[in-house]
Amino acid sequence: MPITPPDPALETAARERLAGLATPAGALGRLGDLGVRLSAMLGSVPPPALTDVRLVVLAGDHGVAAHGVSAYPAAVTPAMVRSLLAGSAGVSALARAHDVHVRVLDLGVDDDLDGVPAEVSAHKVRRGSGAIHLEDALTAEEVRRALEVGRTVAAEEVAAGAQVLISGDLGIGNTTPAAALVAAALGLPAEEVVGRGTGVDDAGLARKTEVVAQALRRVGDRTADPLETLAALASADLAATTGFVLAAARAGVPVVLDGLMSVACALTAVRIDPGVADWLVAGHRSTEPAQSLALEKLGLEPLLDLDLRLGEGSGAVAAVPLLRSAVGLLRDVALLSDLLPG
Repeated sequence: MPITPPDPALETAARERLAGLATPAGALGRLGDLGVRLSAMLGSVPPPALTDVRLVVLAGDHGVAAHGVSAYPAAVTPAMVRSLLAGSAGVSALARAHDVHVRVLDLGVDDDLDGVPAEVSAHKVRRGSGAIHLEDALTAEEVRRALEVGRTVAAEEVAAGAQVLISGDLGIGNTTPAAALVAAALGLPAEEVVGRGTGVDDAGLARKTEVVAQALRRVGDRTADPLETLAALASADLAATTGFVLAAARAGVPVVLDGLMSVACALTAVRIDPGVADWLVAGHRSTEPAQSLALEKLGLEPLLDLDLRLGEGSGAVAAVPLLRSAVGLLRDVALLSDLLPG
């Protein structure tokens, strides 16, 4: 069943409302355009107040982390899961500031996470993933399970009242498989997509580039199939994020994308179903080259460009005030026709 796009009649009505506001023509710039898009996505003109925004951070480890592609050890991943649960991570502070609900789930952390609430690991697919330059990240069955988890989690958040969803990531080494996903989708060589991730030095960047190049050579023309690409080059958390984005779009709920990981997964979701693209908003531009390349392919202009590379959904959460501003302008600014005598 194809994904239903936002109602074009609502978009037209929102565009007419924007033109009728008591502001100079074009004065609201991209905020006005965003308000128009959100009116159509949220299903009314003027749009409803944006009161329920939900972030789901999907965590996992990556076999490539043992091969010199990150400035930090894999042991950081379980520590950061605990930090998120304690509300002390970077995105936690932003979420509190902007009234965003946060949920973190372990899809593939290479740790038992002793003492962590059971629901965090209830959907776990496996511990870690294969090192993609040497072996597939996942089996076909693990891809299926991860996609289904993503769909289930998105459905749960929508049922809980989410008006907007944000996909967040957590996992040392994750920019390597994400860059490989973008390279596979766009037919680009490793040197065009690989960035410094957590801040690797020149030698680390060279190692990371060679890992992605070797992975692409190993996989060959299997990259023509997005599901094969997920098995060969992704991880449980990235495959689940792909399912999360797909399910949100099918439910008619906009997704605000964060950095490279969520954008790589959104690009993969669009390969599976092109209708996904109509429900995406780019929260920010990260410092990773693959993210900008993927955004260009998706036709998305990021709301923020702050040189962020934290991950966790932080750039998308930082953009939430802009979404609320756009909605508020379309809702609350007077119409010029109401101000002028008839």
